[in-house]
Amino acid sequence: MPLSRSRIRTVAEAYLARHPHERDSLAGLMSLLDGADDPADRATLPGHITCSAAVIDREQRVLHIAHRGTGLLLTPGGHIEGDRTLLAAALREVCEETGLRPGDLCLTPQVLGAPIDIDVHDIDANPAKGEGAHQHFDFRFVFYLVPEQHPRLALQDQEVTGAQWLEFTDVRSPTLRSKLLDARARGLDGQPEPVNASVLIHDVHGRYLLHLRDDREGIWEPWVFALLGGGRTVDDPCLEATLRRELAEEVPGLEPSEPAPYAVEEATSVDGLAVPIQVYAGRWSGDPEAVELREGVLLKWCTVDMLDRLRLSPGLGELIRRHAAEHPVAEGLPDDARPLPGEAPAGTELHIVGVHLYLEDTHGRILLGLRHPDSAYAGNTWHFLAGHCEREEAVSALVREAQEEAGLVIEPDGVELVHLVHHVDSPSARPRIGLILRARTWSGTPTVREPDRCVEWRFWNPKDLPDAVVPYTRQAIEGVLAGRLYSHMGWDRR
Repeated sequence: MPLSRSRIRTVAEAYLARHPHERDSLAGLMSLLDGADDPADRATLPGHITCSAAVIDREQRVLHIAHRGTGLLLTPGGHIEGDRTLLAAALREVCEETGLRPGDLCLTPQVLGAPIDIDVHDIDANPAKGEGAHQHFDFRFVFYLVPEQHPRLALQDQEVTGAQWLEFTDVRSPTLRSKLLDARARGLDGQPEPVNASVLIHDVHGRYLLHLRDDREGIWEPWVFALLGGGRTVDDPCLEATLRRELAEEVPGLEPSEPAPYAVEEATSVDGLAVPIQVYAGRWSGDPEAVELREGVLLKWCTVDMLDRLRLSPGLGELIRRHAAEHPVAEGLPDDARPLPGEAPAGTELHIVGVHLYLEDTHGRILLGLRHPDSAYAGNTWHFLAGHCEREEAVSALVREAQEEAGLVIEPDGVELVHLVHHVDSPSARPRIGLILRARTWSGTPTVREPDRCVEWRFWNPKDLPDAVVPYTRQAIEGVLAGRLYSHMGWDRR
């Protein structure tokens, strides 16, 4: 999603809350944000927003480049070019101008993803570019250099003539220099350290609690199993406080006993930054189905022998196996979790995953099927064309089900995920994940191929659906029309 005025204003207001004495000097910026023109467009005059980066190495020096156009020694930076966030713009500019990679950089605990400084400076007219004199409102971010040995820089010859690493006291910008020196007094020392915290929750039976991530803006690695946790904020006094806050936000009431630091892992942010993560380990013996899950799709106990069947965040399988080897199982599985021959242990099965076809005709009507009286959801109810994934990719399952049930030919390249519904049909039933997949390219006429499941196919106006629609089908249709990606339904809401 492109940068919006409101998102920029949120960043600016948060900065001014930390530096209220700068409100007068940034009056021009706030006026720009109140105007009608795009504040991030370089064509907006008499001023617009830019972003730059202070890259700090382990010797507490800041990277500067010699700017070809002005002859000045500056921190890398430039104009916004459709970037997702202001920080992403600063990261892109430093990588383009110096040849550093995003993974060579990480955030600092003292500043995190907020600008350390917002500077206002005048830019002379440039007749060659058709630009008059104007102002830059420069949002300045801070990154640590991760490698101990400096990577070789590949400077952008068109704009850069050289590079230097300067001590904090020699930083060219007075406002940036002052902010960096203040931050150094709070520990800004150039040494990368964890800025995220997660928890490896396990029980005495050798099970590990995994969290399935959803697919929303800013979510790292959507649709993978990962650990609970998240990023540090400037208000967190320590990483354990980060962990406890994240658990309270994601799964209130879930409190592992005595979480202790176990390992430091490294992940990659949505912008490609290196993210050191402090992993804690703690025990818990609760029922994940009884927990209020406020973020993500589901929580599930999993055993080590299940890991090869799951899509895990990078390095998680190795981390769990290492922990399991160091902590032998104290007790066998509880009686209610012992499997029958050929079955997975209760409580460790994955949810049933179904694919549902969201198919529109040329009039925008949606295809639904009337369920057979003896089939699931019987009672003259209408439902998507649907089926279960049988050890296959979701799109492959959809193509197969469409052909088997209705004689329709679905082009795989025209299939997109438009909604996900998580529902539980009864207290004893396995929860289900329904993938609602829209097919944009298809052929054929819906024909009843499996009369024991569906007795009729009909296209319906989505604003004039019959009363007897399977509840989660109706909820999914409403979600697609509203542009929502996710919904859930408990058994008592049917």
